[in-house]
Amino acid sequence: MRTATTVEFSQDSRTTLDFVLEAEKLGLDVCWVAEAWGSDAPSALGYLAARTDRIRLGSGIIQLGTRTPVAIAQAALTLADLSGGRFSLGLGPSGPQVIEGLHGVPFAKPLTRMRETVEIIRQAFAGEKISFSGKAFDVPLPGEARPMRLSTAPNPDIPIYFATLSPKLLELTGEVADGWLGTSFVPEGADAYFSHLDAGLAKSGRTRKDIDVCQGAEVAFADNEDELRVLVGSRKKELAFSLGGMGSATTNFYNNAYSRQGWADVAAEVRERWQAGDRDGAAALVTDEMVLGTTLIGTEEMVRERLRVWRDTGIDTVRLYPAGETLEARLTTLGRALDLL
Repeated sequence: MRTATTVEFSQDSRTTLDFVLEAEKLGLDVCWVAEAWGSDAPSALGYLAARTDRIRLGSGIIQLGTRTPVAIAQAALTLADLSGGRFSLGLGPSGPQVIEGLHGVPFAKPLTRMRETVEIIRQAFAGEKISFSGKAFDVPLPGEARPMRLSTAPNPDIPIYFATLSPKLLELTGEVADGWLGTSFVPEGADAYFSHLDAGLAKSGRTRKDIDVCQGAEVAFADNEDELRVLVGSRKKELAFSLGGMGSATTNFYNNAYSRQGWADVAAEVRERWQAGDRDGAAALVTDEMVLGTTLIGTEEMVRERLRVWRDTGIDTVRLYPAGETLEARLTTLGRALDLL
């Protein structure tokens, strides 16, 4: 498996930079830069392009609705040039809490917006005059405007990754994307994702070997059962937040993903308690199995075996989130994980 990580520059950007530079020295293959509701990804990626030499860089992710499709294409073409061809474009629909609550842009029809955004971006990448009429976008708008092409050099080879969780968007990922940035992944429940991804691949005459399946998880090491118990317990509130707080009372794609992988009842109850303000009660419902199933937490032998399961399930690139309170601790954890691959 190839190796990757995801960082963001919202806080302590200097330490984050040091982490990426040292991760490159350790041999990490890819660094994705998140945006979420913090610092923007393209600015940080331009900085990393100037400071790194080998590691591949990607937007993980640029959220639909925060920029026009052509603005996304402009950023991608610029970053691909600045990095010497080391850039991958990661896109995702995000959710209504961020798109509507923070940006004031309607979240409606994410499937349509994703498909049309990529069609416009690929016109721009190819150096074509950009002309598109769809349900979400009209470029150019009717009137005096005429189709234009970007003045930057074409680059149709920039890979496009989708960060998707819902069945229809997973199918679209298989149909049109070069890679999939997944999360909330349990190998034993992989069919909840792969059945839809494979259906999309079949639509475009492709197979799993034609797409990079990139899955992420926290990695942390415990030297004994007592340490493991503490690690798992401390992650339960974080998982409860994903199930109950990442979204609204009615729209939570993480909750839906866990539900499709066999935890529908507990996921529903966690969300209910979290939304009611009972955060500790929500965390208490999260089981050890749920934490261990979606992370790479354990003794060294447990993590090694779990990585083997991920590889055998069909993961091409493992995205590691190394635990640690300090830069040195995170790099030590990352180095130990890389040694197991």
